[in-house]
Amino acid sequence: MIYKYMYQTPENFSNMIMNSDGENLTGLWFEDSRDSFKHIIDCEEKDIEIFRETSKWLDIYFSGKNPNFIPKYKIKSITPFRQEVTDIMNSIQYGKVVTYNDISKIIAGKRGLKRMSAQAVGGAVGSNPICIIIPCHRVVGKNGSLTGYGGGIKNKIELLKLEGNDMSKYFVPKRGTAL
Repeated sequence: MIYKYMYQTPENFSNMIMNSDGENLTGLWFEDSRDSFKHIIDCEEKDIEIFRETSKWLDIYFSGKNPNFIPKYKIKSITPFRQEVTDIMNSIQYGKVVTYNDISKIIAGKRGLKRMSAQAVGGAVGSNPICIIIPCHRVVGKNGSLTGYGGGIKNKIELLKLEGNDMSKYFVPKRGTAL
């Protein structure tokens, strides 16, 4: 059985929706985002422990602090490559950003390759079903482009601001995957 829960965010953000299998968080996304199609929306709304724990994490995060715990989550059908990218995203410190290219270089180095496709990394980052907690918003284009955020560019900008990033280093592309 899959459950959902609605989370009310601060005013600068879109509200969020959570999914769970009853024990683990299986989805966290911004309402009306282009990521909504990846999740199960037509299911029972229920207040369960994992949603309370995730809400506590989000309350701390949206108050401008880095939570000192991670709610129990599960990503279904994750490939080894996506797991590798997820592990790197999870290592990005609060208030920091890395580029898709940075991640591709880390993976290439681990695998003994000359290079790894930053586009492949982008696909793996984009497949993340648990936004913010797995901090895909901390991944940007190598030229400072705020591209590729399924939760919406407005939310990405606000998340980076909340974490204290100097937003003068980044820009929104005129066209592309961020819009």
